[in-house]
This record gives sequence, structure tokens and C-alpha cells, in this order.
Amino acid sequence: MKVYAGMDPRLSLPDAVTHAQRVERLGYDGLHVAETVHDALAVALLAAEHTERITVRTSVALAFTRSPTLLAYAAWDLSKLSGGRFELGLGTQIRQNIEDRYGVPFGDDPIGRLGDYVGAVRAAFASFVSGEAPSYESPHYRVTRLQPYFNPGPDGDTVVPPIYLGGVQRRACELAGAVADGFVSHPTNSNPRYLRETCLPALADGARSAGRDLREVGFETVIGTSVITGASVEAVLAERERQRRLLAFLYSTPAYAPTLELYGWAELGPHLRALIRHDRWDDLGAVLSDEVLDTLVPCGTFDELPSLLRERFRGLGEGIVVSPPAEDRDDAAFAAVIAALQSG
Repeated sequence: MKVYAGMDPRLSLPDAVTHAQRVERLGYDGLHVAETVHDALAVALLAAEHTERITVRTSVALAFTRSPTLLAYAAWDLSKLSGGRFELGLGTQIRQNIEDRYGVPFGDDPIGRLGDYVGAVRAAFASFVSGEAPSYESPHYRVTRLQPYFNPGPDGDTVVPPIYLGGVQRRACELAGAVADGFVSHPTNSNPRYLRETCLPALADGARSAGRDLREVGFETVIGTSVITGASVEAVLAERERQRRLLAFLYSTPAYAPTLELYGWAELGPHLRALIRHDRWDDLGAVLSDEVLDTLVPCGTFDELPSLLRERFRGLGEGIVVSPPAEDRDDAAFAAVIAALQSG
């Protein structure tokens, strides 16, 4: 199994470089770069520039906030700079963030639009390879003009960046199965039961509708789970409370409710949203009980973690996200955890 590291989204840009280099030293296969308070492509550029071996993947960059051709330019440059180590992860985000935080339209068909967006990006990539103008027309995007002056190609040497999609709802998973090179599950939908009952069947249905076999195309499913771990029991307990607060915030989002509904905890989302409406942010963690946390998030010391994760996620994906502890004092021990997961 491939093992990917996440990144604290609030790291400064210099600290993001330090983190990427640490991830490479620890022996990870790759680094996931989220889009929260920094531009994911800018951080990915720094990570790619200052590492030599690891895959650098946006997980996920927001599609609807960018022109597909402009994104294709950036992804192409990153692939060329990194020697083919860059992979483009895309997602939609929720309507409120796209419209009210980014100030761009969300539209009434986000899944159809994302599928067309992927098609437009790939049309630009094909144009970069061939040097010819693209010819892509779809309900949501039209890309038919790329004069030689604006075309970085023809270039048959640059590795065309694979496109991964992230998603929670069944239709998003189906789209990934139909058009993407891989899928990254969200921390809120990485429970084994949700993966087994919703994500994997939807990926297979999407592939079947597109007439392709996921194994034949080398499709990678990456389990983007949260993990609670530490070198000692005390460290695990401290991390447990941090993760409890973070997950409580995430599960306040209606789009992330399917896992809660699967387990009969549908009332949690409205309860969390009510606290947020009254600015009671510090009270969110108290709503997420030990039962919910223990069911949804794997928890154990470094020594316990490899066997715990292998047993929990066996047969459910080809890759997994297991971020390193914030402090590097136990890196030698944690490197052994990564190696054990990779060999399992």
C-alpha cells in the first residue's frame, strides 16, 4: 500500500517546504496538499521544487474557482518542474464556500460541471502534447482556441498529470470512476463501512457506465482517513481531543452527513450547526461522543498502528493518508510505521 502524508493547512510557506522535505525523509510515497488558507498549486510548486522523490498531489484543488486552461498550464508546469511527480487532485467544495467565500457561481449541476471541467483540462493537455488547437465542447465548458504563441507544446516529454477526484456523495464517486485516474476519499467518508457500501460500488458503477475497467487503467483509490496516533498513550489521548474538535467542525457541514446517517447519527449535524450559529465553537467537540470517534477514526500508538490500519482497510484501497505527528522528535519511530504500512 502507498502511504501519503497530509499537511497542516496553516503552515507558512517556508514551513510547508520544511514539512515536504521531512515527509520525504520519513519515506512516504507522496504528499497531499490541501486548499484552505493557501493556493494549493503554489504550495505544490514549493513542495515539488524542494523534494526529489515523492509524489506531490493537490488534495484537492478547487475546480470551479479556476479556468480549466489556466489550471492546465499550472499543472503542466508542475509536472515538468518535478519530473512527472505532480498529480492533480480536484474537487467541487460546497456551494456556500464557492459562492460566498470565492465569489464565483456554483451552478445547478456541480457533478456534471466537474466532469466537463476534467474533459476541458485533458483537452488542454492533449493540445500541449500535439501542438494543435483543442476541440472541446460540452454543456459547461468550451475550449477550442489555443494559438501556437500561447501553446507550450508540442511537448511529448512532459508527463501528462494524472487527475484524481475527491468526493463524498455517491454521484461524486461515480464521476471519479467514470473519468478520473484515481479517487481520494474525504476524512468524513473514509470509514470502512462507508467505503465498502457507498464509495467502492459507486466507483465501479461509474467505470461500468464509461465502459472501462478500473484495474486495467491503473486506477488508485486513496483512503483519506483521519488517524489518531502518538508514540505514547498520553500522546494518543492528546491527539484524540484535537481530532474530536476537528471532526466536529467537519460534520457540521450538511454535505458530509452521509456517514453519520449510515450509523443512525443524523441528529449530530443539525446539533453542531446550531452551536455554530450561536458562535459556540468551543462546544463542538463535546457533541462528538467517544462512540462516534471510536467508530469513525482509527486510534492507536505507533506500535499498534500498522496492524490496526491493515486490518481496518484491507481490500478497500491502494493508498492511504497517514499524516506524521506535528513534532519531529519521534520521527525515527514513525518512519518505521510508514515502512511497515508500505510492506503490508
